[in-house]
Amino acid sequence: MENINQGMEQYEPSRPSQGEIVEESIDADVNLEISLSESEHSSILTPSEEGTSWISWFINLRGNEFFCEVDDEYIQDDFNLTGLSTMVPYYDYSLDMMLDVDIPLDTLSEEQQEIVETAAEVLYGLIHARFILTSRGMQRMHEKHQNVDFGRCPRVYCQGQPVLPIGLSDVPRHFAVNVYCPRCQDIFYPRSTKQANLDGAYFGTTFSHLFLLTHPDLIPQRVQQTYVPRIYGFRIHKDSLYYKQRETTGVSSRRTAVGNSVISTQTQAQSDPSSGKLPTHSSVNVSNAGKVDKNGEVEASLAVPLEASAATALPGSGVRDRIR
Repeated sequence: MENINQGMEQYEPSRPSQGEIVEESIDADVNLEISLSESEHSSILTPSEEGTSWISWFINLRGNEFFCEVDDEYIQDDFNLTGLSTMVPYYDYSLDMMLDVDIPLDTLSEEQQEIVETAAEVLYGLIHARFILTSRGMQRMHEKHQNVDFGRCPRVYCQGQPVLPIGLSDVPRHFAVNVYCPRCQDIFYPRSTKQANLDGAYFGTTFSHLFLLTHPDLIPQRVQQTYVPRIYGFRIHKDSLYYKQRETTGVSSRRTAVGNSVISTQTQAQSDPSSGKLPTHSSVNVSNAGKVDKNGEVEASLAVPLEASAATALPGSGVRDRIR
């Protein structure tokens, strides 16, 4: 029995002490921090440091997943860049940076170099908005759509429908990019905050809809199911305050908007005789403005006195002479 115990002791692995365990854990944490710092540093390396082209470096930055790679041939064609020279500062320097042309940066200050780098990103975004409307650009965006690089619709009843990037304006610096769901036909914010910082003009208002017309097989059936609010399993009655408050708020906002538009129109016509609109009398009755009909539409009817209608008659019609 003693021989067996001695043999087991020979094969028993040696256990590290508590101090050795702590040292190993510290070394592992240090190695992890170093690897993380290296990966983060690699994401902010310049194209010259990575040995890649500027375009490849830019579209692979974190937050730029919505961009596709624009062909150099497309950028080198001056016809495709018509009108962009007036929208971007340091246009020539920015274009050369995108095409990896050597730029004499010694002649520029640090502040000017930063402006050139930012302008190159803006210029690429504006070129990108035009490129994705071509057949080649559609093909590359189709690949990204198939890979769900743009994300999925956050609406539950859309069942994870892949979305498309869309802008609310074609003019830069107006709206950030949104995502469009072809199933519910609504727009949402991107899931990533970095993607939400992209300018919507880099994708434009046309691409999403033209893309679906180009690929009609990707147009899904519109979802018919809607969410029904319930309390303890029972539906909320349509005549309850839950719904009436929303309808009242919507009607009041529409009434205010129509009233303001009517007043501004009357003021503009009185103050600007050359606008082509007939001037109206100062005592126009606007008591009926903002009335809501049974269909929920706002009526903006104006009761104009007879004197006002006569005074606003066109010259030579004889109406004013008949009234006198």
